[in-house]
Amino acid sequence: MTVFFDLNDEQKQLLERCQTMAADFASRAGDHDRNATHPHENYDRLRAEGFLSLNISKEWGGTGVGLFDHTIAFEALAQGCPATALAFNMHASMVGPLTESDFVPKDSKAYIAELAVNQGKMIAGNFSEASSTSLIGERHLGTIARQADGGRRITGRKMFASMLQAADYCAILAHPEGATGPRAGLFILVPTATEGRSVIENWDVLGMRATRSDSLVLENCWVPECNALYETEDIQPFRDDQAHWFWASYTPVYLGVAVAAYEEVVKVLEGRQPPGYTQPLTYHPDTRRKVAQMAVDIEAARLVTYNSAWLVDSQGPNRDSLAALFRAKYIVGDVCSRITRMALELGGAHAIFKGSRLEQLFRDGALAPIMAPQADFCLHNVAMHALDLDASDVLPPLKPNSTDVTAT
Repeated sequence: MTVFFDLNDEQKQLLERCQTMAADFASRAGDHDRNATHPHENYDRLRAEGFLSLNISKEWGGTGVGLFDHTIAFEALAQGCPATALAFNMHASMVGPLTESDFVPKDSKAYIAELAVNQGKMIAGNFSEASSTSLIGERHLGTIARQADGGRRITGRKMFASMLQAADYCAILAHPEGATGPRAGLFILVPTATEGRSVIENWDVLGMRATRSDSLVLENCWVPECNALYETEDIQPFRDDQAHWFWASYTPVYLGVAVAAYEEVVKVLEGRQPPGYTQPLTYHPDTRRKVAQMAVDIEAARLVTYNSAWLVDSQGPNRDSLAALFRAKYIVGDVCSRITRMALELGGAHAIFKGSRLEQLFRDGALAPIMAPQADFCLHNVAMHALDLDASDVLPPLKPNSTDVTAT
């Protein structure tokens, strides 16, 4: 693995641990993909390795890694089983913001730390609903939470809830009843064993099948008030402040998918020597050119991704680091889909059968530009930063119902 940053001893040890786990995960990745099953064995291994508290600060009893170390780890994990890395990162993308941000009350931080660090509870997350579109970036909340009986009663339906049935809790974003702002939001924990909570198992999709990102149905579900973690009239500042965990922590997963496809196709080409010839397919000029293009793309995408993580860790969340995260997500999405497609082409007809690792990585990689924030929304935000534009001066992409709804 070539990197553009010197790794210290702790980072090297973290990388080696993740590479060891990835090799184990790879032995089951095909079966879980084919059957669209939860990789429980992998989650158990990650629990045992202490990854539930990887990005929780040492103040709250966690390991306290920043985005750079997290990026190293999840790029490596994804090379074994992309769906495991993508789904398990849902936990990191929840506990990171909820224990790090100054917006979140200390009592809520302590509660999350107690669950994840001391009790070993795994927390899924769920923002999206059927009406959501990542092309615009707004998240209309049809799920309503109302005060009742010393807690909240929640009604609504959420979508794309990765590892939903494997996790102990699901942190959802709901609209607090009575809130007047269009961006009002409430982060609230819903335990798996909650009356009125059910799952629609509709995750029959192209790639990342083992994430089991099914739909969550909440029918008048009651949860105690201590599970109401953070409530605000405008959720956008919190989303911006914690973008590095909320969504940028998924970027290295797709970088890992690209690396896995590259390494797999090189192995395939090295092992194929057509009858009547003295050299394997690696010597074919078209093969050499395409492998070179893939190698260049990976190095470029890794540099941009690692640099964005380093910026966040060194500068904190600001306009420059947020733009860097959007640049990284865009280039990784583009590179991942291109490399996995090229790897499948190089693998030839032998690679298109179900059970082929290249076929699986091709399908997983196809989702990279679609994974929120999707490619065009990334470019929108990169342009806003590059041109130093104020969002209030830019027309919304679609005609809004209210003048205070802006895509940012």
